[in-house]
Amino acid sequence: MPHFNILPHKDDIAAMEPFTGLTMENIFLVTDKRQADLAVEELLKAGIVGFDTESRPTFQKGEKSEGPHVLQFATEEKAYIFQSHIEETKDAIMELLKSPDLNKIGFDMRGDLRQIADRFGIRPSALSDLDRHFKRLGYRNSVGAKSAIAMLFKKKLIKSKSITTSNWAEKELSERQLIYAANDAYAAIKVYHALNAQG
Repeated sequence: MPHFNILPHKDDIAAMEPFTGLTMENIFLVTDKRQADLAVEELLKAGIVGFDTESRPTFQKGEKSEGPHVLQFATEEKAYIFQSHIEETKDAIMELLKSPDLNKIGFDMRGDLRQIADRFGIRPSALSDLDRHFKRLGYRNSVGAKSAIAMLFKKKLIKSKSITTSNWAEKELSERQLIYAANDAYAAIKVYHALNAQG
């Protein structure tokens, strides 16, 4: 297995072809209990998913985030997007987070865990932080989604700063927000499987 120790330079990443992520046809916004039940059934059947959260950014010193406002779970085929303000889907969110049978793969999830604990009062089960995987491969610095995709797929994961810092607490998310959120989780599951394929 190749032993990468140095993160790719941002200029090298910028020269790569774009990473092909999920499109809206395979991104499902969960807005009611029926959809939530179907999502839980499909995700638990998958057994392993990419996972991430999004929160409305804070701009004032000392201001505490009320996130996560969005939670996303992705298989290699599709992504399910939950908004934490929708009461009808809260039970499904809790079931997915607490399930020991759903392995949730993500990048540097410390901040996500703090916010989940604050908002939902729980610590999720069956989490696997890709940062630890890369540490075992000899990386001293944290490896994010963009660097991981560049190293493993020779592609650039496009992450717009305007979307990153957009208002994730909006009741209606834009198409660009949905695609961004879905592909954060999708990148995690793709990286996980690529690492496993290399042994």
